[in-house]
Amino acid sequence: MKTKLATIGILFFILLLTGCEEKVEQPAVKTDLILAEFPEAKQEVLETFGAIAQSIKDGDLDKLISFHAYGPKFTEFKNGEPRIGGVANEAHERTVFGSVTQVVKFDAKDLQIAVYGEVANLTFHSDFHLKFGEDLVVVNDQITLLFVNTDSGWKMVHEHHSPLNS
Repeated sequence: MKTKLATIGILFFILLLTGCEEKVEQPAVKTDLILAEFPEAKQEVLETFGAIAQSIKDGDLDKLISFHAYGPKFTEFKNGEPRIGGVANEAHERTVFGSVTQVVKFDAKDLQIAVYGEVANLTFHSDFHLKFGEDLVVVNDQITLLFVNTDSGWKMVHEHHSPLNS
């Protein structure tokens, strides 16, 4: 009886030791955010930009605004003026694009998308020809749009517009 009890005790002790082995997890392989291309995310950002352009062409201001992630971190620079936040940006977008009577041309030249994981930077030179009544306005700017991937898709968190020198 003592032998059986000793054997059971030893087996229980061995089980305890083997069950408590420290498991060493391999470190996760870190993605090089600078060099990785993220082609699927790049395509999603391009499609988002296309939907933004289409909302402007359609005059769908609510759809246009839905591509922004307004909040305390949202910023915009334009025309060398001081930085503005989301409230001022939304008011500006609604005023300007709400007054467009026709989008004659909406080209984004030299478009580049750089994705850094859940953040993307889209840059281009605008060649926009917009009619406000009978007046034609041509916008040739350098534009940067900064996007963050959210649960509801890629959203703009920063815009920068500067006049493009001829």
